[in-house]
Amino acid sequence: MDIDIRNTIKNLHPLEIRIIRHYRLNDELTIEKVERDLAFKPGNGNQALSWLTGKGLVREIRRETGFFFELTDLGREWKAKGTPEERIVELIRIQDGLRLPEIASTLKIDNKDVGSAFGALSRLGVLSMDTGKRVHMALPQDQLVNGRPAGGEAAGRFALIRGLLDRADSEGVLEHADLSEAERLVIAGISKKRGAAGAAFKELDRETVFFGFTEQRDAVAAALEAEGITGDETGGLTPEMLSSGSWKGKSFRPYNVKVPPTRVMAGRTNPYAKFLEDVKDKLASLGFEEFDGPLVETEFWNSDALFMPQFHSARDIHDVYRIAEPSHAKAIEEPWLGNVAAAHENGGGTGSRGWNYAFDRDFTRRLILRSQGTVLSAKQLPKANIPGKYFGIVRCFRYDHVDATHLPDFYQTEGIVLGENVNLKTLLGMLEMFAVEVAGARDIKYVPGYFPFTEPSIEVHIKHPVLGWYELGGSGIFRPEVTSSLGVDVPVAAWGIGIDRMALMALGLNDLRELFSYDIENVRLRRTREGGIV
Repeated sequence: MDIDIRNTIKNLHPLEIRIIRHYRLNDELTIEKVERDLAFKPGNGNQALSWLTGKGLVREIRRETGFFFELTDLGREWKAKGTPEERIVELIRIQDGLRLPEIASTLKIDNKDVGSAFGALSRLGVLSMDTGKRVHMALPQDQLVNGRPAGGEAAGRFALIRGLLDRADSEGVLEHADLSEAERLVIAGISKKRGAAGAAFKELDRETVFFGFTEQRDAVAAALEAEGITGDETGGLTPEMLSSGSWKGKSFRPYNVKVPPTRVMAGRTNPYAKFLEDVKDKLASLGFEEFDGPLVETEFWNSDALFMPQFHSARDIHDVYRIAEPSHAKAIEEPWLGNVAAAHENGGGTGSRGWNYAFDRDFTRRLILRSQGTVLSAKQLPKANIPGKYFGIVRCFRYDHVDATHLPDFYQTEGIVLGENVNLKTLLGMLEMFAVEVAGARDIKYVPGYFPFTEPSIEVHIKHPVLGWYELGGSGIFRPEVTSSLGVDVPVAAWGIGIDRMALMALGLNDLRELFSYDIENVRLRRTREGGIV
């Protein structure tokens, strides 16, 4: 492949230049060889050879698979503290007569490793064990140097293992082909291919790629020589260099002033996360307390406590997600279970006639992903202060077809206001605040609705400039069947607003899916309804 020499040398990185100038045309190169010879950082050799290949100055010659050994964490521990054999010999030299469990406890080595090491040392004639299973030195003290055998087979084994540990620590890996026959025999006993945590070495099959220069190398090398380019030129001028004067006499790499600067990516809160925090701050400033709860709920709290009959169509499997294992809760708290069951069957003490069916106490324990935020309002009633105001930002799950205003996984802002003077006017004021101050809607309408747990029931709708009218959520005054069963005897205004849908208007979006986009640029440039960057 013909190349433009002048243009090529202008675009060479210093790492590439150093490779070209250091090696000759017929030299074979590998990543490991280049990094070792030129003192490159790990990874630089791979980068430089890849760049040279892309420029047509280097080509792949062949690939070879080799068998290597690499130190494990245990091997590094052996390198630092000594092998089990070395440590046991040193311990017994000082404290003769210990039993194997005592050795393991003292050295903090596993019993099996102590047993293996003792077996090897016993075969080598270094240690022995008496009838009381006490370990003794079998070698005379004058045959020990620095606590290790001074000669014979034992000394050779100690030296081989220590040499392998030192070489692997300095070289990174040991190639099987580079080891002597004696080293291969020793390392085979202290290495494993899989599950290597219990061995000093891990066995690796590694492919080595060999590279060679193309014929253009010499022309490029000559051009570099003529230009006086060595690859050691300084790439940047620092304040320290200016203050010390060390820049004097240095050669600098050319700098292209036309190169666009690096884009500065300022840190910024995700717009939707910021919107959720703003809603929380708004409600907290109005005196609301926040509540929360688990994603998995029982049918009891999700529906039964809200006076939703167990035969209601919304409780069909197509609307809620059931939990496979475990499928049911162990029990439901009393007296709430008894109160709610009575309200369903005959009205209990609520003044209602109920739904007139046999309440299923097994079905009510079934576990599901909560399908509405109102479940948390129900759970809050027995422990609420009166008067009191509560809210939550609640993640819900409900089977639905995905489109611009529907998702199967969505958020609601759920809230209740309890008190003797709470009425429909209180509720309408809260709905207007959500529609105008939070969502930023200009066109609002209230539509009569039906929910088994509220009377009256109201839906609030807003008009989106692109999507048109859509529902924000439902609301109403809790029925006595709900409040009385859970120990509350004052009016309770409740709402469940789709906070995702409020964000559509507030953030100037046209599709709920944009709130969870993986397009980072779209997220960065998301605008508010006022036109400013979020």
